[in-house]
Amino acid sequence: MEFLCIGLSHRTAPLGVRERLALPEARQVELLQRLAQSPNEAFLVSTCNRVELYMAAPDMNRVRESAREELQQLGGPEALEHLYEHRGEDALVHLFRVAASLDSMVLGEAQILGQVKESFEKGQGVGAVRGELTRVCAAAFGCAKRVRTETAIGRAATSMASAAVALASKVFDGLKDKTVLLVGAGEMAELAARHLKQAGATKLLVANRTLARAEALAAEVGATARPYEELFTLLTAADVVVCSTASPVPLFTKENVGAVGKARKHRTLFMVDLAVPRDIAPEVGELHWVHAYDVDDIQKFVAENAAARAEEAQKAGVLVAQEVARFVRDRAVRNGVPVLAQLRQRGEAIARAEVERTLAAIGDGLTDKQRKSVEAMARAIVNKLLHEPTARLRSVGHEHEGNRLAGAAAELFGLEEAAPPTGTNGPNVVANGGKG
Repeated sequence: MEFLCIGLSHRTAPLGVRERLALPEARQVELLQRLAQSPNEAFLVSTCNRVELYMAAPDMNRVRESAREELQQLGGPEALEHLYEHRGEDALVHLFRVAASLDSMVLGEAQILGQVKESFEKGQGVGAVRGELTRVCAAAFGCAKRVRTETAIGRAATSMASAAVALASKVFDGLKDKTVLLVGAGEMAELAARHLKQAGATKLLVANRTLARAEALAAEVGATARPYEELFTLLTAADVVVCSTASPVPLFTKENVGAVGKARKHRTLFMVDLAVPRDIAPEVGELHWVHAYDVDDIQKFVAENAAARAEEAQKAGVLVAQEVARFVRDRAVRNGVPVLAQLRQRGEAIARAEVERTLAAIGDGLTDKQRKSVEAMARAIVNKLLHEPTARLRSVGHEHEGNRLAGAAAELFGLEEAAPPTGTNGPNVVANGGKG
């Protein structure tokens, strides 16, 4: 089985391209079911900052073409210009870095690990993730845990939500006495609400299509829930608007936001959009009294404050390299185990046959102790002969090398049925210079 990661992220694709690939859950399931027909496996990581397919397949070239066609149909020809690909061990490195938040827009943020786990579980739920990717993801999640335990990258990190709040505080020189409207009641809205509270905001309003969810969030963070139908009435009173809904189309346009300008007396309005697809149309920012920001704008703000995390990111990168090497080594051992087992069985069978022939030829002239000595000598010869090939197969640091040695041993000793599958190591292909 070979591994592949193919997709795009905030590093390679503008928001307009990423939001075209933001699929509702039903379409994600359909995509996985098409790509992960046995023996192939796949799962899809789809967040506001990345859309990535991770796959394992014995014939990766065919699967790769299918994946590219799917992404092109979803995102249009322009999507192909922004795709990157990682194959073999490079795909493993990329997944481990993503799970450890070393490839995030906000370096060290904790949310991405939960998102990758959710994507993995969704793939398992529809039968698209089975043995191979299960082992890969378990190793990636263990690596992410080690990074957060052994480095301070998480403690030095901000989140998209906290960065948005920091930007709002900068625009208004503090949030005390400002009215903040949260549109949406999911995880991102909860994070934003908590950061708003810490920043001194006391007037928090929550509007959501499902009022019960708005009320639940409001009760949890000390806000006030309001009916979604009052959205534009609330917009008239708000100083800050934070959007994080799953709407497939913008909720706020230049026309409907502009319509409340007179009632607001064109008072400054800060609007930040944490959703993909966007809740706030880009043209809203053309209104002179509106400061409108989307996730790409937040990225620029975060980049200015990333120096504190750079040193911890280097430490985390070393840990990722160690964990990938360990996974590759363990996988090489797993692939070599059938060969080792059959090789040892073959050696022990030959030894038993020769001992029986020798003892039969000698007859009854040996004592019990002498007979056992002959048997022990035969076992010792087998163990000494197999020690070096066994040690080599168990100690290789690269899966490709492990597969090569196991395959050679199987061929030399006539164990063709035990030959391991083709190794995962392959070229790293990056489209148009992009790197995820």
